[in-house]
Amino acid sequence: MSDIEIRDDRAAGRLEAVAAGEVVGSVEYFVLDAPERALVPVHTIVEPAHEGRGIAGSLARELYGIARREGTAVAPLCPYVVKWAERHPDEAPAADPELLRAAKEWLVAHPGLF
Repeated sequence: MSDIEIRDDRAAGRLEAVAAGEVVGSVEYFVLDAPERALVPVHTIVEPAHEGRGIAGSLARELYGIARREGTAVAPLCPYVVKWAERHPDEAPAADPELLRAAKEWLVAHPGLF
């Protein structure tokens, strides 16, 4: 996967995997401010021609890495990120249930964004 660059487009709410100048995968997320600041991944997408290369896992790992560097929690709503976090508890601390509830409420209050 050395030919894949992962970049954070915070303004667009996308963590992107880029190969040869083309976005081949992404995690769509939003930033929750209360009850505490958290990154909330909602969808993980990998283009079919690039599946099976570990791109989704690399995106999830980088999302948690960004959160760790920023001192921010992750409240995963994306099913893929939830499963990845369960398989990597050393890299992905469990989210507080109250934080997950707040993230779900935010998502319901903002229909059509994801």
